[in-house]
Amino acid sequence: MRLIHPTASDDVDLARAYAYPAERCVRLNMVASADGGTWLKGLSGGLSGSGDRRVFGVLRGQADVILAGAATVRAEGYGPARPRESWRELRRGRPAAPAVAVLTRRLDLDLTGPLFAEAAPDARTIVVTCDAAPRDRREEAARHAEVIVAGDDRVDLAAAVGELAGRGLGRVLCEGGPKVNAQLAAAGLVDELCLTVSPLLIGGDAARVFDGPESLTPLRLAHVMEEDGFLFTRYVRGTR
Repeated sequence: MRLIHPTASDDVDLARAYAYPAERCVRLNMVASADGGTWLKGLSGGLSGSGDRRVFGVLRGQADVILAGAATVRAEGYGPARPRESWRELRRGRPAAPAVAVLTRRLDLDLTGPLFAEAAPDARTIVVTCDAAPRDRREEAARHAEVIVAGDDRVDLAAAVGELAGRGLGRVLCEGGPKVNAQLAAAGLVDELCLTVSPLLIGGDAARVFDGPESLTPLRLAHVMEEDGFLFTRYVRGTR
């Protein structure tokens, strides 16, 4: 992998390149085709490559918590993040792996699946829901996960991010999907976008990186790296 912006270099330290700028930061991580689609045959993995998987691992190692919508968790077959030897220094003083937090209004999750049953005690899976969620499902979820109630009729994302920060989970890595990304942006909560551009044209009806309400978040390009035709970009919140 080589850095091509802001300067050219063949010596890339991914942990330094993707270090969080502050203890409280919401970072989005997505992969998209060159024509903007975010999945191939329903899954993001078909767009990925070895470099993208390395960046993915570093981003998870840097984060306090991985945030994802229930649809993404179901489609991608999420399990808990597993500790890696390469994370040892990145996570010094923190749990060996970040917790996963799932955004869901209806709580339509397999609460006995690996995401809940195999999570480490110090990185227990978190369910973020709202007061309108079915009461019986909330009670069932509380037996398998930590439950955060944020909002009345729907999940209040600002309140959810605040609740996570209050638990010491301020470095948030959101892995989507596109609807969650758009909602976070509309709420003014996106601080960074780490976008891998895959060298594929896919057409079809795959959603864009943001799929939801219109919003405007000015960004500044922090870096671009390249490997095997993939571009690895990092944008940070800017000003207009």
